[in-house]
Amino acid sequence: MNIRTVIVIGVTGTMGANIAGIFASFGNAKVYCVGRDIEKVKKMIPRIVKSVKADAICHNLIPADFSMLDSCVADSDLIFESSKEDLAVKAEIATRVGRFMKPTAVSGTGSSGLSITTIAECYPEKLRHRFFGIHMFNPPYTLPLCELSTTKYSDMGVKDELKQYLKTVLHRTVVEVKDSPAFLGNRIGFQLINEAAQYAENYKDNGGIDYIDALLGSFTGRTMAPLTTSDFVGLDVHKAIVDNIYANTFDYNHETFVLPEFIQKLVKDGKLGRKSGGGLYQRLSYENGLARQTVYDINTGLYRDVIPYVFPFADKMKRRIEEGDYQMAFERLVDNHSQEAEICLSFLLKYIIYSLYAAKEVGYDITAADDVMATGFNWCPPLAMYQALNTVADVPELIKTRLPEICQKVDVDHLLTDVKPSKYDYRIYFKSGRKIG
Repeated sequence: MNIRTVIVIGVTGTMGANIAGIFASFGNAKVYCVGRDIEKVKKMIPRIVKSVKADAICHNLIPADFSMLDSCVADSDLIFESSKEDLAVKAEIATRVGRFMKPTAVSGTGSSGLSITTIAECYPEKLRHRFFGIHMFNPPYTLPLCELSTTKYSDMGVKDELKQYLKTVLHRTVVEVKDSPAFLGNRIGFQLINEAAQYAENYKDNGGIDYIDALLGSFTGRTMAPLTTSDFVGLDVHKAIVDNIYANTFDYNHETFVLPEFIQKLVKDGKLGRKSGGGLYQRLSYENGLARQTVYDINTGLYRDVIPYVFPFADKMKRRIEEGDYQMAFERLVDNHSQEAEICLSFLLKYIIYSLYAAKEVGYDITAADDVMATGFNWCPPLAMYQALNTVADVPELIKTRLPEICQKVDVDHLLTDVKPSKYDYRIYFKSGRKIG
């Protein structure tokens, strides 16, 4: 697939801007950067360049607005739509693109989970076979995952060429997924994130948001704690993803996709996370250079200082991880029966189960769950997490003992028969997070 010219529609958004940088740098393509206001697009160019750390791509980036869309589409080998996560908006753009797209071009949407088939049907019949879901993760420069989804109209030969281009030219980890709400990475990731938010509401008297994040930090195999991740992504995005999954899927974890009331309120108030200056967390900076990290208190509806929680099991795990003694770290978790350790372990076990379940539902191979979580979230992938815990306990027996309610809903034995060694080393994901000195 020879992609020389690309149009990215929606570059004034974070993902659109970052993806334009990927096409311009790794793909060395001429990229039409389209937004509704060309002056805003021009202001985004330096951010696009910075996102891929490559000043040399400036000449590849061409600012444009919607008045220029038709000619830009007609000149492009690949059309990438990265608009607002709203089906009506995407359908409108797809209809317009379909009028001017050349028959040899390929088109795709960066939707994080809307129906690819529905968007494809906005194109003329003769072009639907060249439309795909091309879902990248933020920031794409450091998270190389790309979920590639097809529809009943897709030309599998074109799909194979596109997959090869994404892998070898753009250096993406390409995982083929079914056209299902939220696809695979967000289905798994936001199940855990939203359940963590539900736990924050349930344990609001213990601290709530920062209490749960402190239990599921870097020592549990993730770069960011789950609720910090939600704040980074945006609470509006979090809401859109889980609402979509809740409305359109009905698996055993259905109720864990109900968005908690406190996040509903924050979204309604425009407190969407880092991009709006505050959400679950809020960082306050002062003229003297000092700063405070505050967190939303669910009980009071106000922000307070983040509490430096000290959980004995977690502190022991962090010390062992720091020493490189991972087996002893996991023993400290499994053998501790405090409320905090039980919550932490239950999340890790439920993560393994749901990842394997979702991989069967949405992916084409059990290892897809590993790829999406390692390269899309930078979390210890589920098969690697299984191996980590299996160094100190029989994981199937641990699940039956600690999660009997899950075992009543899912045939865990059948699910775990497909477990295989992970290609990812679990040790690189577990960090102590302890400050030295």
